[in-house]
Amino acid sequence: MPPPVVAVLTGVLMWLAARALPELDFQVPARGSLALITGAIGLLIGVVAFLQFWRVGTTPDPRKPGESAKLVVTGMYRWSRNPMYLGDVVILAAWALWLANAAPFVFLPLFVLYINRFQIAPEERALNAHFGAPYADYRRAVRRWL
Repeated sequence: MPPPVVAVLTGVLMWLAARALPELDFQVPARGSLALITGAIGLLIGVVAFLQFWRVGTTPDPRKPGESAKLVVTGMYRWSRNPMYLGDVVILAAWALWLANAAPFVFLPLFVLYINRFQIAPEERALNAHFGAPYADYRRAVRRWL
C-alpha cells in the first residue's frame, strides 16, 4: 500500500478514535495555530524531500526503490534517510493536535512501526542491492528517521 494512502488511513483512524472516545478530549491553547504550524512544517519537510528526488532525476515512488537512478544523500537526506515519511508523521501529529484528544496520539507510533516494517525495511534491502557499499555507508552515517 503506498505510504500516502497509509497516512490518510491512519488519519481517518485517528479521527474515528477521537470521536469514539470523547472522554479523552483535552484543551490545547491556540490549537488551530499550533496544528497549522506543525502541519505546515510536516508538509514542507515532505515537499522539499520530494523535490530533491525530482531535481536529481530519480524516482520518489517508494514502491519501486530498484528504479532509483541516484542515491540522494544531500540536503534533508543528510539528517534523515526518510524525510518524506518524517513529514507524514509530523502532519499526523498536527492532525492529532487539531483533534485535541489523547486517543489519536496512539496511532503515531503505530504508523512509524508499520512504515518501518512494511515500507522502509523492503526499501532498504532493495537500495542496498542496487547501490551496494555507498548505500551501506550512507545507512551507517545517517539515521533512519532523525
